[in-house]
Amino acid sequence: MSREFPIGLTPPDWLVRNLRPQPAPPVNRPAVARAAVAMSLPLAVGLATGHASYGALASMGALSGVIGDTADAYRMRILNIAIPQLFGALGVTLGSLVYGQGWTAVAAVTCVALVSGMISTIGAVASVSGLLLLLNSVIGAGLPLPGAWWLAPALMSGGGLLVLALALLAWPLRSGVPERAAVGRTYRRVAELLAACATDGYEDARYAVTQSLNQSYDLVLARRARHHGRSPELVRLLAQLNAITPVVEAAPAAHQAGRPLPPEVPEAVLHLADAVETGYSGPIGLRLPAPADHTSRAVEQSLRHTAEVVGSRSPDLRTTSITSTTSTTGVTGVTGTTSTTGITGSTDDRLGRPATLRVRAAGAARDVLLSGGSWRYGLRLALCIGLAQILVSTVPVPRSYWVALTITFVLKPDFGSVFSRALLRALGTVVGLVVAAGVLVQVPRGWWDVPVILLLATLIPALTPRGYGYQTAAITPVILLLSDVLNHQGTALLLPRLLDSLMGCGIALVAGYLLWPESWHTRVGDRLANAVSDTARYVESAFRPDTEGAARARMRRRLYRDLSVVRTEFQRALTEPPPTGRRAAAWWPLVVAVERIVDATTAARVHVKHGAEPPSEAEITHIAAQLRELADGLRRVETLYAVRTDLGGPADSVLEPLRQEVAAARAITSPK
Repeated sequence: MSREFPIGLTPPDWLVRNLRPQPAPPVNRPAVARAAVAMSLPLAVGLATGHASYGALASMGALSGVIGDTADAYRMRILNIAIPQLFGALGVTLGSLVYGQGWTAVAAVTCVALVSGMISTIGAVASVSGLLLLLNSVIGAGLPLPGAWWLAPALMSGGGLLVLALALLAWPLRSGVPERAAVGRTYRRVAELLAACATDGYEDARYAVTQSLNQSYDLVLARRARHHGRSPELVRLLAQLNAITPVVEAAPAAHQAGRPLPPEVPEAVLHLADAVETGYSGPIGLRLPAPADHTSRAVEQSLRHTAEVVGSRSPDLRTTSITSTTSTTGVTGVTGTTSTTGITGSTDDRLGRPATLRVRAAGAARDVLLSGGSWRYGLRLALCIGLAQILVSTVPVPRSYWVALTITFVLKPDFGSVFSRALLRALGTVVGLVVAAGVLVQVPRGWWDVPVILLLATLIPALTPRGYGYQTAAITPVILLLSDVLNHQGTALLLPRLLDSLMGCGIALVAGYLLWPESWHTRVGDRLANAVSDTARYVESAFRPDTEGAARARMRRRLYRDLSVVRTEFQRALTEPPPTGRRAAAWWPLVVAVERIVDATTAARVHVKHGAEPPSEAEITHIAAQLRELADGLRRVETLYAVRTDLGGPADSVLEPLRQEVAAARAITSPK
């Protein structure tokens, strides 16, 4: 019999959201195997040669490689693992040079924190690089490392590069397979979208398509960064991604019609997905019913065009919609959640090729130095690390480097809410300490450490996708056991590590969260206002005969990408305690409403393309003006309120559904 909490004991929603595990994909078994081998092998070699401490350092380096081993494409694995290792080696070198030098060490680590925080805002790889730069400098400044000054950086980098070597073993046999699989998954998400038309699951299916398109474009374009000239295989993959765009654009019109599409339609897309994944080229026959109206004709024509591109050995990108020129690909070519530095402006070319690495690196460096957000985050991280270093320098704290390590993880800009990470870090550390306590008490030190590390290492890639707390619980016992190999403190490590973690969480919450007013406000409104302004421009360009189809497609893709970022920010804000989380919840209906406006605009464009009467210039201008007025209002308010809307127009106009969606967006109110 189920039991319910009494009303007074019901946990608040924000706490439940923080503790709820995230939906995770199936366990990445190759990554689990790589983690087990890469973290246990160095320790085994160290024990066999009589240098267990050297093996422990190499295993620590392998841990950072395991954390970065998240990419599917092999070239992206090089970027994700190798580049952060270089920054990690630099960090441990700088830290070891100031070990035991008092206030000089405090100043040096604080300056490293400033640089680390600023470069972390570039993109995903830069974020991990900044993380390792600071983490290893803290370790070098807080631990007496064995051997000459160069030995620890070499051992730790070697451990990380061992992970990379294991990750690249199958490259000669599977080159290009991850990219084809990603594009094939996008096609399958589109099939699910078409099957969900006229159902309640359409909104979720459309969001899944947006996420899949983002990942596929970033994956393919990141690989093309290494092939600035023509690469037939990559040109073909990019053309296949571009070719599915007309099908995605036809989906809103089908959903708006309110009638499910024939089952042959999603089945045809699944057939195309199989061809993409296998690399098939040749004629592809599609069994599609005869179109009965504008909507079904748009779907049928777009699918046949897609089939031609998928079956072609050498498709021409100029004949497909080039939708790839807006990417969150960072300077190193990997998707970032804090930067949109990518292939925009004059740095790209007509075929969607990214600029050279040198050009993108220079642009990223310039953006960081001139960005107020980069300086704010760098100063916030430096303040917290400086306070931690001052605290442990004036108060006797054994192995005090753990305080700064905790702050570094909690304050990472692309790991989610600072508040929720502090909470999950504390809870995950407690669980990890319990596991470590059992191992330290029951398992003898020495060769038994190897199978224990082998087993615990498998939990890191297995639990990381479930959430930050799960990752912390998996990493904590591994770090403690490797630390015990270095200093032989046994269970005496446990209580100090718990206190250090709590102190680090407290400093991060006070100096990195509460003292910064921007932490108390959601950024959903500002980002949503920008998306609404872009929507107004999209409405104006969608029906202009002088606007190229590729430009419209790029604008629509950019809008959906921006709205997916708004969704991510919304989910982050919901984990904040009141009143921030409560205010964020009020924005959700408007987020959905703006997505529906973009859908309605795309559907209207499809109808016009297939024979409907185009709207008048006055209708377009009126709707765009209403959207801009809505965007201006969103930038000025924290709480939504109803706005009178004057959106009259011909009832039989192709823009009538769009007018209804705009009116619905402006009529949204927030709960009082």
